[in-house]
Amino acid sequence: MTARELARRAGWHESKCSRLEHGRTPPSDADLRAWTLHCDAQDQTADLIATARGIEGMYVEWRRMERAGLKQVQESVAPLFERTRVFRVYQSWVIPGLLQTEAYTEAVLNTVAELRDVPDDVAAAVAVRMERQRVLRSGNHRFAMLIEEWVLRTIIGDTEVMAGQLGHLIAVASLPAVSLGVIPLGISRGAAWPVESFTLYDDAQVNAELVSAHLTVTQPREIEEYARSFANLSQVAVYGSRARALITAAIGALA
Repeated sequence: MTARELARRAGWHESKCSRLEHGRTPPSDADLRAWTLHCDAQDQTADLIATARGIEGMYVEWRRMERAGLKQVQESVAPLFERTRVFRVYQSWVIPGLLQTEAYTEAVLNTVAELRDVPDDVAAAVAVRMERQRVLRSGNHRFAMLIEEWVLRTIIGDTEVMAGQLGHLIAVASLPAVSLGVIPLGISRGAAWPVESFTLYDDAQVNAELVSAHLTVTQPREIEEYARSFANLSQVAVYGSRARALITAAIGALA
């Protein structure tokens, strides 16, 4: 189909197709619905609208995101945490933030500040994250957490910090709203490949942590892929007493 024919069918001026094609004019939701309708591609409408709405904040480099300091980054997610009812978290790097102790968080953020050369407001950022953990005990929230066993055995800070963190992990896993799964080392994983750390906020959004950037996913099709990955990882994780045994073994290994 020519641009002229698309414009005719959609009731647009011919120049509009050119402006959209070359990125001079961003498409509205109505533009995208018309485009997919007349191109017989309505199965792509929802994904295209989600992409257009979120394109500015979809891929944000850490240095841009953190240039005003780590405290602001921690504060920026508060509305998202308040409105989310079901959190699905997979961590292949560190203990999930909502389950961290103050000392562990301080060690993590000190490393971030040093590696990325951001303003030194670690103490303030730690305080914000600790305050955010109240969602574990208040409101109508549920948390499904998955971590790789090697996260338990990766020393963050020092052995004292890790011992406190692992003990806290056992305690917080007993909270009614929290489900904690640990994916053991040395298992046959099948489709449950280790991937980047990510969090699913209901079925509305995924945030993924890359080495250089923060990724926000809002396309329904992509969210489904992350949900499927989380389900696969859940199937190879262990829970309850078996998870506690892996945490206890990690504590013992600190000696």
